[in-house]
Amino acid sequence: MLRAFEDAEPAVAEDAFVSEMAYLVGDVDVGARSSVWPFACLRGHGTGVAVGRETNVQEFAMLHGATLGDAVTVGHGAVVDYADVGDHALVGMQSAVLGGATVEDHCIVAANAVVRKDQTVPSGHLAYGTPAETRPLTDEQLAQIDRTHETYVELAARFRGAGLDTRAVD
Repeated sequence: MLRAFEDAEPAVAEDAFVSEMAYLVGDVDVGARSSVWPFACLRGHGTGVAVGRETNVQEFAMLHGATLGDAVTVGHGAVVDYADVGDHALVGMQSAVLGGATVEDHCIVAANAVVRKDQTVPSGHLAYGTPAETRPLTDEQLAQIDRTHETYVELAARFRGAGLDTRAVD
């Protein structure tokens, strides 16, 4: 569902997929070939939500005041709240990236990890644990980021082609 709030309304690229069961409200921008899956909530008021190109926001994720780069995967149930995630990053299932935090390019936030307020995860690192600690990614982990995002670009095109996006709902 796309909803205007005050003077802002969601903007979704023509070739993006937003599930008819997702909720986007206010100042939200979804980039080309990106996807927002069922039960995700993107709430843009005060500070908007920006979703880059070829980025996917999976089921039950919540974004508020967040900026996501290109080719990002936000896993099921993850929270990105007033934080920035760079390009080619993966935010794992049930993890949280909290106020003022920055996840730089080519990073993975492990499932269930908590990236603390104002923490920076340096480029090419894995953030794991609660609170998150970091270590360099392996070559295999770096490759996983691109495999995951490419899978979702293809899947979103199929779902959009089947008429399962918000634009198919009257």
